[in-house]
Amino acid sequence: MKINRHGQSKILTPEEIELLFSQGLQTERDRVLFSVCLFSACRVAEACSLVTSDVYSLQGEVHPVLILRKANTKGKLATRNIPMLEDLRVTLSNYYPHAGKYYLFPGRYNRGHLHPDTAARFLKEACFRVGLQGVSTHSFRRTALTQMSNAGIPLRVIQKISGHRNLEQLQRYLEVPSEQVKGAIASLSMLSPIGKPRLDDLTPNPLSADVSQT
Repeated sequence: MKINRHGQSKILTPEEIELLFSQGLQTERDRVLFSVCLFSACRVAEACSLVTSDVYSLQGEVHPVLILRKANTKGKLATRNIPMLEDLRVTLSNYYPHAGKYYLFPGRYNRGHLHPDTAARFLKEACFRVGLQGVSTHSFRRTALTQMSNAGIPLRVIQKISGHRNLEQLQRYLEVPSEQVKGAIASLSMLSPIGKPRLDDLTPNPLSADVSQT
């Protein structure tokens, strides 16, 4: 867990997500911003720099994919097209009247886009309101990627969504629940000889058979 900027960001449970969005985050913009981070597994800087026309059509309808431009991604590796989850589509549709003319989340006085550090401060204040510790803007990305991994989605598919350069980088994000570790060890019980009859116990003893016949 991340404490004082040390360690990895906390993986959020469904209950913590509900608490944060219902009581912690105070504005519609902040709820939409972090919904984008959660439901697309993108970085907060990528969400902050989203261009309105990459999200909505000229008629204000939400596109079927969320476009993360190459120029705004970490390392500028490639543009990512993330399929639009229905929950996120509804959230963005409701947000349309508040979207900026160029940037989805405009900065102060409509200059540029919302700065990631400012978004991080808003999140920190929200977590303080509801008593959550160890949460950072990266928590939404880690939570989303870990959820996909736990659901059995192949790592290559997750990498396509996350935009990581290689699988090694991706695996650093993923958290392995203790239940899965216990389950992995428990699966070894099928190899244990303890409590199973020995082979010589199952093989008939011809001498004992002769004795019983006399």
